[in-house]
Amino acid sequence: MNPYLLGTIVIIVAACLAAFAFWMILRSRNMQIWLRSYLTRPARPKTSGPVHVMFCFVDHFEPMWGKADLDTQRQRVDRWCRDYRAMAGRHRDADGRHPQHGFFYPEEEYVEEHLDKIAALCADGFGEIEIHLHHDNDTAENFNASMQRFCNTLHEKHGALVRDPRTGKLAFAFIHGNWSLDNSRADGRWCGINNELILLRELGCYADFTLPSAPSDTQTSTVNSIYYATDDPDKPKSHDRGEPVRVGGTPVGDLMIVQGPLALNWRSRRFGLIPRIENSDIRRNCPPTPERVDAWIETGIHVEGRPEWVFVKIHTHGTQEGDMDTLLGAEMDAMHAYLEKRYNDGVNHVLHYVTAREVYNIVKAAEAGERGNPAQYRDYILPAPGSLAASAP
Repeated sequence: MNPYLLGTIVIIVAACLAAFAFWMILRSRNMQIWLRSYLTRPARPKTSGPVHVMFCFVDHFEPMWGKADLDTQRQRVDRWCRDYRAMAGRHRDADGRHPQHGFFYPEEEYVEEHLDKIAALCADGFGEIEIHLHHDNDTAENFNASMQRFCNTLHEKHGALVRDPRTGKLAFAFIHGNWSLDNSRADGRWCGINNELILLRELGCYADFTLPSAPSDTQTSTVNSIYYATDDPDKPKSHDRGEPVRVGGTPVGDLMIVQGPLALNWRSRRFGLIPRIENSDIRRNCPPTPERVDAWIETGIHVEGRPEWVFVKIHTHGTQEGDMDTLLGAEMDAMHAYLEKRYNDGVNHVLHYVTAREVYNIVKAAEAGERGNPAQYRDYILPAPGSLAASAP
């Protein structure tokens, strides 16, 4: 065989093998679902004046994690109420607010004494309580009954949630357990309801805060966005795509989806080649370093037409002992110090610690064409829960 031809064949085969290996690595992390959207999404437009950073921390707060007994659960909740108060109490944003923690509490793990303690922490100005749910092979009837019961319990016993003045219903933000919103897992586990977006809307949910979920296969192809999703009750994962929330726009579909930053981390690569996934998760093995904070803000999630208001939503599973030193200790303390130094100079950036409810209100204000300092729109539509109103500075 001609040596030149043989060499060409070897190069082609090697290139094909390399491409196949690369594709298999992508698929092992389900990156094929969202990578194209990530790479082709337009950058945030340049703005004049300061960029307002809305920083929102949502927590899949599961005291029973690992099937813990009641004493272990108490220790976890007590540590959060003690150590978070001490850590967050040292920090304030441009509006004088402490860091706000979103306690998305699982309906199926309800223990009255745990919620009493968390509600007291929130009443002192450190966050708000919202709803988290794990379920499997569920039905619409059971889902509605469980959620309605839990909403009423949180409101009546713990002063959480507020009534939407537009509908009179108790309003809540939602995170789906195991990331499986709208039955989105490929194997059909950990949900079972294809019309979940419709059910949530009818129950009073104002927005979902589950995403990003990468590397799970529940991750949507839409990334780094705030958008409205329309449910197809006959199919799963109807929130895979939707209509962006935009200035001057109107609500469409069934549910607002508020995503956190999803990106490629080129500073940390597998095999020295493949970038790792930056999915806004905080835990011991992915602490909130200054480089990560910069990446979250550079992602520039915003309402279309209001690029000077940037939303950063990060998440965690806060009650796992292996991660609590990170979440309640020096690394989280340093993250807030960095945010307040780097992104709160009043010239280039203004920092606002916000709850999920406040994110929704500020998004709706942007949609309505409001401008200026977004802090004035924290209660734009949904007021603060009654137990929190008196604690606002």
